[in-house]
Amino acid sequence: MNYSPTANPPQVRLLPSRQRSLTVLLATLLWTLLLSFGWKGTYTELLLQTSTAAISALITFCLFEQWPRNLPQRLPRWVIQVVGVAISIPLTLLILSPALTEPGALPLWQDHSRHWSFLLIAVTGMLFGPWLAMSALLRQRDIAVREQAQFFERQRGALEHQALNARLRLLQSQVAPHFLFNTLANVQELVESSSPQAPALLNNLIAYLRAAVPKLESEQSTVEQELTLVQAYLGLMQMRMPDRLEFSINAGDEVRSQSCLPMSLMSLVENAVRHGIDPSEEGGRIDIEIKLEQGLCIATITDSGIGIQDNSNSLGTGLATLRERLQLTYGDSAGLRLIDQQPTGLCAELLFPAEEQI
Repeated sequence: MNYSPTANPPQVRLLPSRQRSLTVLLATLLWTLLLSFGWKGTYTELLLQTSTAAISALITFCLFEQWPRNLPQRLPRWVIQVVGVAISIPLTLLILSPALTEPGALPLWQDHSRHWSFLLIAVTGMLFGPWLAMSALLRQRDIAVREQAQFFERQRGALEHQALNARLRLLQSQVAPHFLFNTLANVQELVESSSPQAPALLNNLIAYLRAAVPKLESEQSTVEQELTLVQAYLGLMQMRMPDRLEFSINAGDEVRSQSCLPMSLMSLVENAVRHGIDPSEEGGRIDIEIKLEQGLCIATITDSGIGIQDNSNSLGTGLATLRERLQLTYGDSAGLRLIDQQPTGLCAELLFPAEEQI
């Protein structure tokens, strides 16, 4: 037997477990029943001897499971347990024999008529007891192996979770500078245009940044929070280009409480403004619609801007980061699709699992 609880006994327990006690009880009843067919004394005496020997064997098994604490490396603990069980049975019968000897009768070792009964119980017990002990050890080994496998599985899951969180934090940290740089670019355009609305717009932009920046560090957001941010952003952009930007937001109350990735909707709307509406001389319109469908939360951001240009790679970084964050957070149950619109424009469709409504 390769398994050896020798070096580190699993747990110090002075009393046998309920399962072990029940197993020994059933085994004792079966043992007694088999011996009763050739037994010449009273059944009470037989049951007393078998049950006492069984209890002694069980206590011996449990005792050597935890004592002595340290054993020679070449001496497996299970050997001591099995041998101890085998020896404890005849030893218990010898110790018990004076109590079963009637006053004035010969002791067991001198009474030849009782030798057969003693040998019958002792020999069958020495055959039956170690076999039962080996079965218990094998079961104990299987439990230990299973618990160890579960422990390693939990450890692996914890490490994977830590790696996932680290990756998400890294991607989240990439969102912040990307967002801030784009916002600063808008400020630069305001200053360069010398618009009379620039001071008011700049003040609103500062207030907006104060509200938005803390959300960059959040691990989770809601659709409602994202839409609040999006509406504030589009309001600012509308002040900057009042004749060239229109927008609408359509989202029911049932979707506003849904959890979503921070800055996910904001990234798509920002792309629509910066790479769709802004480069277009006529400007355009952005329509945002969010709905629940078949267990998914579907956000559609449609703009009538210039659409995807063949020589443009400007959509790459932000959307690639968003796609990776979706994959790490939701797996294959989330996705991001870009659909070219005719005659012009782009539709970004964001899908992620919806939470069950209580």
